[in-house]
Amino acid sequence: MGRTFLRILEFAILFFGIPVVIYLDKDFIHPSVIILPALLFIFLVLRRTTDFRWKELVRWGISRSTLSRNLLILLLCLSIMLGYMILFDREHLFDLPRSKPWLYLALCLFYPVFSAYGQEVIYRTFLFRRYGSLFTWKWAVVLASGVSFSFMHLVYYDPVSMILTLAGGIYFAWVYQQTRSVLFTALLHGAMGIVVFGVGLGRYFWLDMPV
Repeated sequence: MGRTFLRILEFAILFFGIPVVIYLDKDFIHPSVIILPALLFIFLVLRRTTDFRWKELVRWGISRSTLSRNLLILLLCLSIMLGYMILFDREHLFDLPRSKPWLYLALCLFYPVFSAYGQEVIYRTFLFRRYGSLFTWKWAVVLASGVSFSFMHLVYYDPVSMILTLAGGIYFAWVYQQTRSVLFTALLHGAMGIVVFGVGLGRYFWLDMPV
């Protein structure tokens, strides 16, 4: 078998096979637990097979115009999600901040670091570096990153989480392709997560959210 076929097979197993296994058996492993071992595996692969350098994890180089443009996108997303909750799901509006304010504060502090950053390393840095050569059209790798990121949320057993993360995954992948800063995409991801849990959509991303 050729190297390209094996790389495609590896991609399919890691980004589609593993989520299916977790989906089929709820007791197999909690989705949040898999991030750390996945990162250890990814760093090992990147160091052994690419010219990856640790400084990539903290690369910034974001211009003021890029920062401003993405801040506006975040504000637009906040407006859309808030509008949806007010119009169609007022019962759950601000449910986590209202019922568990200290838990929400802890989420605001820890989610960007311990969840969003790890996910961005997996679905942006690793995916682009390890599998980018499989895609000749520049938007193909962005779509692959977004679709695989969305498919991972199959483990939350709700199509809403997959729809939202498809849009978010494509957006984060596009930003990463433009900037090559996983630190920046992780900050965007973290901010978006804070918004999602803040307005009342967090139940689609937390299997046993205590509200």
